[in-house]
Amino acid sequence: MSNLLELRGVCKDYRDFQLNNVSFALPGGAIMGFVGENGAGKTTTLKCILGLVRRDAGEVEVFGKPLNVDDVVAKAQIGVVFDESYFHDNLTTVQVDHMMASIFRDAWDAAYFEALRKRFALPKDKIIKSFSRGMKMKLSIAAALAHHPKLLLLDEATSGLDPIVRDEILDVFLEFISDEQHSILFSSHITSDLEKIADYVTFIHNGKVMFSKNKDTLIYEYGIARCTAAQAAKVASSDVAVTRKTAMGTEFLVTDRDSFHRRYPDVVLDRVSIEDIMLFYVKGHKEDKSCTV
Repeated sequence: MSNLLELRGVCKDYRDFQLNNVSFALPGGAIMGFVGENGAGKTTTLKCILGLVRRDAGEVEVFGKPLNVDDVVAKAQIGVVFDESYFHDNLTTVQVDHMMASIFRDAWDAAYFEALRKRFALPKDKIIKSFSRGMKMKLSIAAALAHHPKLLLLDEATSGLDPIVRDEILDVFLEFISDEQHSILFSSHITSDLEKIADYVTFIHNGKVMFSKNKDTLIYEYGIARCTAAQAAKVASSDVAVTRKTAMGTEFLVTDRDSFHRRYPDVVLDRVSIEDIMLFYVKGHKEDKSCTV
């Protein structure tokens, strides 16, 4: 399975923020959840991929080749959905269809766009200004898909949508990656959506990638150990990924739940969610020796 997208050491230096050595790879036929708190660097990374901002260092490869700013052919195979609709408020879906056809020419599939319009129950003649947020996002997704891209880049595409609309859109994304010829990089803070559909999760914090792993590894192998002071004192730092102190004691994020349970059978050990893991990395800390309260 080849990678459709690969970043190696991507850096971008602003006065008050640095994207620092961002690296990850997205295989074909997969969805990668790209998570992190607001301001962590998700949108900047997407803009570096697309060439909307000039990266200071690093490489971006798409479809196995370096992506250059003026590579029109490669960019035509990328669909993009940002968190806001960029179509003019006074356009209708019919006018959007005509406009996109003039941009993508032979690659634009008007019949598929119309099928998606009907599936999403988007009106033909009402202007976009009258659309709800969910309708605007559906229109953006339909437009991103109708030129048959290989790679879909999503920036908070389901943010602010009700659960029913989000579930409908997630089904479309799963259909899109049903073969190894398509992939999705899905930036989102709605981790429950990613737990439903993502194959991989990359977590960025303060401009740095903290991990990029298979989602099932995170969900089924990681765990939270909840310790008393006496229990925490006996836990070796080598068995712990991140430590967090609470009013009730010490909590450890562990990367091998079964192994930890065998070594410390008396410690309460819970399963984790992607959100739990993010919170540990944001609010916790790493230590070089056993931790005590």
